[in-house]
Amino acid sequence: MTQSMTPMEDALRAKIGDALKPTSFEIYNDSHKHAHHKAMEGVTSRETHFRLVITSTAFKGKPQLARHRMVNSLMKDEIAQEGGIHALQLTTRTPEEDEARRQKEVAA
Repeated sequence: MTQSMTPMEDALRAKIGDALKPTSFEIYNDSHKHAHHKAMEGVTSRETHFRLVITSTAFKGKPQLARHRMVNSLMKDEIAQEGGIHALQLTTRTPEEDEARRQKEVAA
């Protein structure tokens, strides 16, 4: 059995996919942009900083803070892990918010 080269990304995809059933989900690994930071000294993982764009009906009626807490709670083990996820930049939308954003872009 082969070991994954992207275990943190795999965990993000699986846990968020299973729990939030996103209609749209984008993962950007921005770790290379932060490798030189002091907090990253000695960390050999190439999966520490992610930018996520998640569209899900699970966010309906919830403020941004509650949405972010949902995602952080799902990933708590990977965040707590030595050499694990150091930062998640989150964009969380409902399908309706995503459609309104698209319409606004088309109109502009």
